[in-house]
Amino acid sequence: MTYHHGQGDKQMEKNWLDLVQGKNQLAKVIDMNQYTERYGLALSEEQAELILENRKKALNEQRRVEFGEGIAHKIIMEFCDSDYINQDNYVETGIRLQEIFYLYKNEMQDEITDDELLHLMRNQYEQLCYGDLDYLEGTCLSDFAQAIRAGYSGYQDIGNYSKYDGRDQWNYELYMEKLRDLG
Repeated sequence: MTYHHGQGDKQMEKNWLDLVQGKNQLAKVIDMNQYTERYGLALSEEQAELILENRKKALNEQRRVEFGEGIAHKIIMEFCDSDYINQDNYVETGIRLQEIFYLYKNEMQDEITDDELLHLMRNQYEQLCYGDLDYLEGTCLSDFAQAIRAGYSGYQDIGNYSKYDGRDQWNYELYMEKLRDLG
């Protein structure tokens, strides 16, 4: 007997896979509470589901596909000890950081790794933006993405993003001026 997979079967397989991945991601995000509670942060199951649901929206908006564990737990780990995140703004900040992350993965044309982008975001969020997500998204990362697209790779030599103390390290106009001088 031969069984032929039809369109409905493929949809059922996709839904099953989404369900399993979603449950795994939810469990991983909830498990992060063991670590984040020392910083006064914890997510309920509903809050974790909200973060993961917004992850799907952000991926759709940026037309990205993500395999594996996703970025939510990495964002939590990277930002949980921030001076600018507390229990009251934890969920909305996590959601917004995901949106910013996926936007700038696209804007930087995947030239920078997930971990590099997360470390950069964290450093700029703390050291330059003082917790202002609009400034992080609209200025700091925008300038950096513009420099990356123009060929800037100086961030790779540094490796430690705590050395970035301002936007001058990737000033687009200065970079382009130096590039013109070389040509």
